[in-house]
Amino acid sequence: MTDGGRRQYGPLGTVLVIIPTYNEAQNIGPIVGRVRSSVPDAHILVADDNSPDGTGKLADELAAEDDQVHVLHRQGKEGLGAAYLAGFRWGLQRGYGVIVEMDADGSHQPEELPRLLTALKGADLVLGSRWVPGGRVVNWPKSREILSRGGSTYSRIALDVPIRDVTGGYRAFRRETLEGLGLEDVASQGYCFQVDLARRAVRGGFHVVEVPITFVERERGDSKMSRDIVIEALWRVTAWGAVGRGKKLLGRRHT
Repeated sequence: MTDGGRRQYGPLGTVLVIIPTYNEAQNIGPIVGRVRSSVPDAHILVADDNSPDGTGKLADELAAEDDQVHVLHRQGKEGLGAAYLAGFRWGLQRGYGVIVEMDADGSHQPEELPRLLTALKGADLVLGSRWVPGGRVVNWPKSREILSRGGSTYSRIALDVPIRDVTGGYRAFRRETLEGLGLEDVASQGYCFQVDLARRAVRGGFHVVEVPITFVERERGDSKMSRDIVIEALWRVTAWGAVGRGKKLLGRRHT
């Protein structure tokens, strides 16, 4: 809603934290407990991709003990993007006012979520950012940091979006923002999914704010990063950038 060209923000409403899982049995209990301690009014949705290590069963046990914890059981491992899209639909259908993306492995610290939610009072989308002043990573090898910084820089330049950490996955959306992103035609997976949503938010005219976070490398379990995820992000970002530049050129020719 706007008033004289200036956006007016209403109350946030109930918060839903979506935590996608695949083989996170060692992490699901601690991360749920930390979220409940950090933001006691928030609800949690564990979106489990039929983890063979029993993560879904453990999540069910947590939900049985706490009516603010919910579980979405999915048929198999379909990727981060598909899990979040299913979680978004679940949350929007139930009227949540804010929907948060958070990793299960503790790399996104729940103790920092209150700062993201405070920033969301004056924004449409808040990104937890590693690459703005005050942001940092802990226990990463230099090669991983270079890859992540390089990916964000390439995406920012190729897509012409004013976001320092385009690939980051710790985010808080107002429901109106998600409803305006055209989620029905999102096909990207992996970390490319995060780039896709960020560019859609910018293109849609939503006010995006970055808040510095400390990203802590997981201590338990295996990383889901793979060569295929990197390749998908590279070709999709390149293609989106080419399309965007083509539209700008066409627009200039018609003016």
